[in-house]
Amino acid sequence: MITTKYVNYKQVLNLSGIHLIWISVWCTLITGLFYFFNWHWMIIPWVPVALIGTAEAFLVGFKNNQAYDRLWEARKIWGGIVNSSRSFGSMVYAFDTKNEEVGAFDLEDRRKRIIHRHIAWLYTFREQLLVPAEWEHISNEEDSFKNVDLKRHRLIKAGFPDYGRTPIFLHKYLSEEEFELQSDYKNFATYLISQQAKEINELKNEKIISEFNQVQLQNCLNEFYNYQGQAERIKKFPSPRQFASTAFVFNILFILLLPLGLVNEFAKLGDWGIWTSIPFCITIGWIYIIMELVGDYSENPFGGLMFDVPMLSICRAIEIDLLQMGGGHEDLPEPISSKNGVLV
Repeated sequence: MITTKYVNYKQVLNLSGIHLIWISVWCTLITGLFYFFNWHWMIIPWVPVALIGTAEAFLVGFKNNQAYDRLWEARKIWGGIVNSSRSFGSMVYAFDTKNEEVGAFDLEDRRKRIIHRHIAWLYTFREQLLVPAEWEHISNEEDSFKNVDLKRHRLIKAGFPDYGRTPIFLHKYLSEEEFELQSDYKNFATYLISQQAKEINELKNEKIISEFNQVQLQNCLNEFYNYQGQAERIKKFPSPRQFASTAFVFNILFILLLPLGLVNEFAKLGDWGIWTSIPFCITIGWIYIIMELVGDYSENPFGGLMFDVPMLSICRAIEIDLLQMGGGHEDLPEPISSKNGVLV
């Protein structure tokens, strides 16, 4: 997530620097051919170019609206996980027992195990969402800019030491037996919630908690399943490619035609007007490219880039809250802070 109030020039160049170069080359090439070789045959009227630009603006606007909806829904899902985690933690720490066979130490140990397993679920779920899908930028083998996206991803990971330390967190919060089971399950996060349900049911059967408490805790677990399913729906179902790809193709077509129509209009001002068309052509084409890229990257809110929902910082905030609920004020992890205007 970008945290700066305004997007700075480094972030803009990081996103669209390569595109700016090829737009500049194309606009300059067309202008040079028109001026030095008098290739007037390649010039087209401005009206069809303007019509294509107007249609493309509507299409890109639609795409960006859909991308924003996906991004904002993803953030609301993680906001729900925050609230439900706090409710779950407060209920776990609040339940008590009248069963004299259960000692205070055993009760505290069970609470701690449930809370720690939930923290492990948070980091496991985040790690699963970060696995690249085939349509996302990092995993697209046919994308000529794949290396650029991989470089961006590496820079983000380098700026946040905890970014790839999920196995360490799982080893910290899970028992050795549960930790070793990761390779046995395709969806380890789902397994962890099912283990929570089994343990809570055991607490009810042993009369450590009442049936009412068991129902309340199970409702929280059901909410976690719902949030997990909602996030997986966004992750595993892309923004319909017929809309996304069409907007991209039309954008390229418009930019290719742009200097062919613009240079003739500026030529009416004289020879100096011909060269003046270059910066205007670059600016217009760059604006359309930026609109396209903003929607293209925002439609994948779990893609591992700077446009994502800041899942690591959310997981860390929940982790700190749950540990403090249990009275743990020592060895608390540090909150995740933004680096270079990015929060992960």
